[in-house]
Amino acid sequence: MLSDLLSRLTADRPQTLPDPDARLALTALLVRVARTDGDYAAEEVRRIDRICETRYGLDHAGARALREQAEALEAEAPDTVRFTRAIKDAVAYDDRSAVVEALWDVALADGMRDEEEDALLRLVANLLGVGDADSHRLRLKVQAKYD
Repeated sequence: MLSDLLSRLTADRPQTLPDPDARLALTALLVRVARTDGDYAAEEVRRIDRICETRYGLDHAGARALREQAEALEAEAPDTVRFTRAIKDAVAYDDRSAVVEALWDVALADGMRDEEEDALLRLVANLLGVGDADSHRLRLKVQAKYD
């Protein structure tokens, strides 16, 4: 299943993903951001689960199962640039903008701004076609929840 999804994501002309595959690919991006600083903190894991519960209407067990599949996909996914560009081509803009907000939520979940996470978020937002100004606005929106 994961290899089939990776093949479709990295095809020369990726097609729009069916909802379950888009969920998995976008959740894998959340995992990638959480793992960026080398500390996949428990709070980041909980935040990913909560995002999946809220965004996809899953119960806790369903969110955990999705995250676990996403962890496996993230480990096998190509470099961030190829992976993110593939998602951009296969996922609608509104979903990509919402995932940038969720990415900031995960990055800020441990209460620290990490330079590596910031750099990755800037890159990923750009690759997803979400401009710097929109990404900044989304970060401030998320940060306001923690202040």
